[in-house]
Amino acid sequence: MRKNVLGTAGTAFGTACVTVLALGLATAPATAAPPAAVAAPGSGWEPAPSAPWDVPAGERCAFPVHGEPVVDEVVRRELPPPAEGVTRTAYKGDLVVRVTNKETGAHYDADVSGTALVDAYASGAQFWRVLGPVLVGVGEGSLARGLYVVDGAYTIDISPTGTKTVAGPAVWTDSLCARID
Repeated sequence: MRKNVLGTAGTAFGTACVTVLALGLATAPATAAPPAAVAAPGSGWEPAPSAPWDVPAGERCAFPVHGEPVVDEVVRRELPPPAEGVTRTAYKGDLVVRVTNKETGAHYDADVSGTALVDAYASGAQFWRVLGPVLVGVGEGSLARGLYVVDGAYTIDISPTGTKTVAGPAVWTDSLCARID
């Protein structure tokens, strides 16, 4: 797994462990997920564990999908807001999510240990600045409906209705639906 290094708070990035929640995958109530990393006392970082989730057939893949963290060492830190009505959060840490085809049992362990700086707006819109791999569920947007590991240096713009636009100078995608079909 890749290790992440953050700069100052103004340029900080963090792991997008909340990708499973914030990028539009249906989530199930939290169950016994692997323990998140323990942040150093007084560092401002706090654990940000990911919950297991399920997506019905047709919503992302042609078959029902289950996701569950198998490595979850993600922490988050709130940063000063860039504007009124905007929260800014950095995420960092290792995250591996086991994505399983619920019909066949085929699975893939996706290393989604990228880093992200996330601005969340009162309207429900979000803007992600990402470096490295994150898990993205797409219903509508610049990628076809599906479930992806998106990697590189890029942004994800999420509208209040959930439409996702992935853009940047270096973007690679890996279809998890194809991997576990």
